[in-house]
Amino acid sequence: MKQTVTKCIALLTLALALVFIIAGIWIKTKPLLAEVLLTRAWKQTVAMGKPVKAWPWADTWPVARLEVERLGIDRIILEGDSGEVLAFGPGHVTASARPLEKGNCILVGHRDTSFTFLQKLQPGDRIAVENSTKRSGAYLVHSIQVVPVKKLFFQEIDESWLTLITCYPFESVAPGTEKRYVIFAKAINT
Repeated sequence: MKQTVTKCIALLTLALALVFIIAGIWIKTKPLLAEVLLTRAWKQTVAMGKPVKAWPWADTWPVARLEVERLGIDRIILEGDSGEVLAFGPGHVTASARPLEKGNCILVGHRDTSFTFLQKLQPGDRIAVENSTKRSGAYLVHSIQVVPVKKLFFQEIDESWLTLITCYPFESVAPGTEKRYVIFAKAINT
């Protein structure tokens, strides 16, 4: 009887260890799989000229591709700014201008994943953007500010601007900090 109990405990411990190992592997694998699926959906969106979801139950779709050559950055931009969207990449604030169109296009992302690179951007850096209609353009980083959330606002403008926003400070472990890191970039002719 004692051996049976010992074997049961050993099997349960092994099973639990396997569950934790698989969960750990899944946490590391999920973003890589999502990146592959998002890239495929982006290519299909551009080819077909209509939004294609990366997986059937997705609540978002790719709307643009953003690149910062100096930093080796290449991101697929998703529609929307909900937590579900931002879990997979930067999101386009739906109420703002579309990428590469006249007005202020606002993109948001997490400071510890898709928008970590914002801390390395500098005034004068070039941000290349391709939208879903195959139109390409670029923005030049104009200024960088740290703004309290309560003072964050955006006005409509007639020129084409790109505003990138993430939580601040970058090294904080607390979610939803009271400040935002905001990058303003103005469209340039390419």
